[in-house]
Amino acid sequence: MRIIADLQIHSKYSRACSQDLNPYSIGLWADKKGIQVIGTGDFTHPKWLKELKEALKETKPGLYQLKDKSAKAYFLLTSEISSIYKQGEKLRRQHTCVFAPNFAAADKFIAGLEAVGANLKSDGRPITGIHCDDLVKIALEADKRNFIVPAHVWTPHFGAFGSLSGFDSIEEAFGQQAKHIYAIETGLSSDPKMNWQISGLDKYTLVSNSDAHSLRKIGREANAFEIAEKDLSYNKIISAIKNKNPKEFLFTIEFFPEEGKYHMDGHADCKFSCGPEKTKALAGICPVCGKKLLVGVLNRVAKLADREFGFVPKNAIPFKSVIPLEEIIADTFNVGTGSKRVLEVYEKMVGAQVSKSADKQISSSVEEKKRSDVHKTNEFEILLDLTREQIAGISSREIAEAIIRVREGNVNLDDGYDGVFGKVHIFTEKERSTLLRKPKQMGLF
Repeated sequence: MRIIADLQIHSKYSRACSQDLNPYSIGLWADKKGIQVIGTGDFTHPKWLKELKEALKETKPGLYQLKDKSAKAYFLLTSEISSIYKQGEKLRRQHTCVFAPNFAAADKFIAGLEAVGANLKSDGRPITGIHCDDLVKIALEADKRNFIVPAHVWTPHFGAFGSLSGFDSIEEAFGQQAKHIYAIETGLSSDPKMNWQISGLDKYTLVSNSDAHSLRKIGREANAFEIAEKDLSYNKIISAIKNKNPKEFLFTIEFFPEEGKYHMDGHADCKFSCGPEKTKALAGICPVCGKKLLVGVLNRVAKLADREFGFVPKNAIPFKSVIPLEEIIADTFNVGTGSKRVLEVYEKMVGAQVSKSADKQISSSVEEKKRSDVHKTNEFEILLDLTREQIAGISSREIAEAIIRVREGNVNLDDGYDGVFGKVHIFTEKERSTLLRKPKQMGLF
């Protein structure tokens, strides 16, 4: 059974996060996205922890579901800690994810943080002065099954390898506690192919998660495991990550890294971006305003790389690059993702009835819907599994073409930089003037 897991999101108690991020809505959106296991995020925040305990019930070892059974998704207890401290004459800022096997382990970890003076009430992702190695000690002293993952390691501001305050290796960041780090999170602005250029990362499993700050961003990156329903548990998921067995860890689901908001170097205020070579030629200075450029992920990877781009390590976990369905629909219609038309088509598609038989299109008749091979689809099934014909049957031939192009990597992107997300371009302007000339032909309205 394929299990898709998004193990890092946030709650409504984190800064700059939607107030709609409550347990029930998260569960419903996980189902809609096709996510079987979703991280709770922010379990260190007292109000969020209280809500989680009130809403969730453990139904598999270390995994929880909503007590009211309004969603099928399982929850795994996760949180993210922000560490800011000085080391090696440099100010370090790093985000680290901690996964817990149950509420008792979470409570003990919280007690350990509070014992060293951490303020957990001000933000769902608390800002602390705890060094990375000390954070690992606190987590494992609370429960040896707690699992630590450096978050979005390449992000300039708060990544372990970030250009502004990061380190050059996991060992440098975590010291003697690096032996307890089994996985790193690649973040939106890099993908496994970029990370494979660094031999020192071969020992770590590369994981991907959404770091969602709103419901619709859930699942923009995720992980796919092969775990039988009867065996599904916290320990099984952690084991699959630790062991990096391709029979259990099938693939990661990735942003195209160019779409990430820190992929290239640049200066957002001046609308200027460039690649590593240009930055070097400019001595790191913005040619528009004369201020320092923010060095992005592509540049930072290149600095630490000791292999050519394209190298694939032995036993590397594969990946699939996707673009969220709403973005695909929006690009097809050449409108914004928040437009009424996009939202209506999205809801129609993720609620559609489809057949397991690839050559069959499903009608809306009651008799057809009662068939055993008919089920309600979800976003990941549409993005990853349905045939062109099935997609066209629940949307249009143009949207189906767009999704197939994304699967094949046949897209163009304007690179993101300095906090500005990249932009997706699936169809050229010439194609829009022909293939997409008459919206009424889309067959959706």
